[in-house]
Amino acid sequence: MEKKRVPSLVKDEALVHKRRAQMVKGAVALFKEKGFHRTTTREIAKASGFSIGTLYEYIGSKEDVLYLVCDAVYGEVMERLEQLLTEENAGVERVRHLVRSLFKVIDEMQDEVLVMYQEAKSLPKEALPYVLQREKEMTERIQDVLAKSRAEGVIQLPDEQLPLAAENLMVKGHMWAFRRWSLASSYSLETYTKAQIEQILSGLKADVENKRGR
Repeated sequence: MEKKRVPSLVKDEALVHKRRAQMVKGAVALFKEKGFHRTTTREIAKASGFSIGTLYEYIGSKEDVLYLVCDAVYGEVMERLEQLLTEENAGVERVRHLVRSLFKVIDEMQDEVLVMYQEAKSLPKEALPYVLQREKEMTERIQDVLAKSRAEGVIQLPDEQLPLAAENLMVKGHMWAFRRWSLASSYSLETYTKAQIEQILSGLKADVENKRGR
């Protein structure tokens, strides 16, 4: 799936990257507060720290800004998750580390994640498949980690259930962003993560006594 080309009148790639990062940051705050449709390009420009004329030197439309937001969020979530998953673990501890890493990233980027899921429906038709593919790649990365633990005999799942287990884990991570207004009265990130790990390991029929997972 090819990345959408966002038009720019500026040829300096480093400057384009810098200005678009400013747009993404400003747009996330506005989209969270007002929603995509109620936010104007003039407001995005102001929040980004430059004029609307400058804004249109780096994009072609407001929809381009939304696309840049979604692409940037997926990119950063994946980058942070990969950094956390570089730590070598085995057995049950690999699953625990996966859950802790995913939840930590979601917690750190909850505003961005909320905006991405709430507003992705407003993406242009040609851009939506690419964004959905990024989501699929993230879930497949989770599935790969689960598959390693299954190969060690630590979790018990048939092939057809591995994708669903990965999807369920992603949803539990996103729940912290989507439902935090309700969860925060009873849980901190630490206690929420601990409770979810217990449920996830139970659902995966994990061998919690496996020596490699201690």
